[in-house]
Amino acid sequence: MKLWGGRFNKELDKIANDFNSSIAVDGRMYREDITGSIAHATMLCEAGIITEKDFQKIKEGLEAILEDIESGKLEIDLEAEDIHMFVEQELTNRIGNPGKKLHTARSRNDQVAVDLRLHLRNEIGKIMEALIELNKTLIQLAAENMDSVIPGYTHLQVAQPVTFAHHIMAYVQMFTRDITRLLDCRSRLNENPLGSGALATTTYPINRERTAELLGFDRPTKNSLDSVSDRDFVLELHFCISTAMMHFSRLSEEVILWSSQEFKFIDLDDAYSTGSSIMPQKKNPDMAELARGKTGRVYGNLLGALTMMKGLPLAYNKDLQEDKEGIFDSVD
Repeated sequence: MKLWGGRFNKELDKIANDFNSSIAVDGRMYREDITGSIAHATMLCEAGIITEKDFQKIKEGLEAILEDIESGKLEIDLEAEDIHMFVEQELTNRIGNPGKKLHTARSRNDQVAVDLRLHLRNEIGKIMEALIELNKTLIQLAAENMDSVIPGYTHLQVAQPVTFAHHIMAYVQMFTRDITRLLDCRSRLNENPLGSGALATTTYPINRERTAELLGFDRPTKNSLDSVSDRDFVLELHFCISTAMMHFSRLSEEVILWSSQEFKFIDLDDAYSTGSSIMPQKKNPDMAELARGKTGRVYGNLLGALTMMKGLPLAYNKDLQEDKEGIFDSVD
């Protein structure tokens, strides 16, 4: 029987269970789920809601689960409904009744909101680091080509001469804006929804400022209904990634043109090109073409998320389970 199965008299149909399950997608948030649970348990103990003895068992149990997952000793059970239920059930199996107290004053609705914010905050950092490294490479390329002159274009017609360095530095400006957009996105994302409960908080004397501090959030969110149903931060990250991919696509298009026999501005490294099985003279810019093509996929993820959100009444709805697959695909 499911952890939520108190009023039910029979098991969920297997087809319905498979359709309802999200662990194949949200399983990647195991670290954030455990981190959030340790912070929640810490707060429960400090507030006198659970005992110090129970807290220590919960904390040590969660730390052991994390260690076992990362070492490969424990595999995430894809039969579990989601990562939250997997971790809680595994904890209870290991330490008994104290494990059942972890969910005190918490719902999966605020729990998943915490997990997703923590996970995407980390992913934003990785994307920003990648963009910074890309800019460094482009700046170095520009520095090496200060005196290289190429045609500048308008309407894809030759217009005025420009240096290759000046042309490349235009993309540095684009990617710099992408970095600042991600910084803004992260600042709005970095609020703590934990403590919002299913939709209307809890009567337990919890301390949301404390869990915000423990998890590195700037502040708690202000409205519990909004906290469990808000996915603006997901949509905003979709947009940021889509814009960055648009810039990649523009650069990729120019790489494709410049490496063609018609332009002959650049020669692609063999390590980043492919050939033809029938035409041995070919050197194809497949990496640039794939970057250009994947931009459409990222746009589709943005549109899918917007469409999923557009008709949802307050507060949480199961539709929100579909918020992760697209954004995980885009960040990857």
